[in-house]
Amino acid sequence: MMGGMWWSGPGGLVWFLIYAVLVVVPFWRLLPRFGIPNWVALVAIFPLGALILLWVMAFRDELGGRRG
Repeated sequence: MMGGMWWSGPGGLVWFLIYAVLVVVPFWRLLPRFGIPNWVALVAIFPLGALILLWVMAFRDELGGRRG
């Protein structure tokens, strides 16, 4: 056995990129509808950042970006 985590090594970078694409792309498309710039979707790469973005989106009243 090589003794390492499954995400270590060059294969780990591939899994990270797959994760990043699967999480960032939906945020990239949804955030402008909530009045938030596209580039903020890059925060979603980190799990806590994705949770914060979901929280912000959940408490927006309208898709126009106005707060309640």
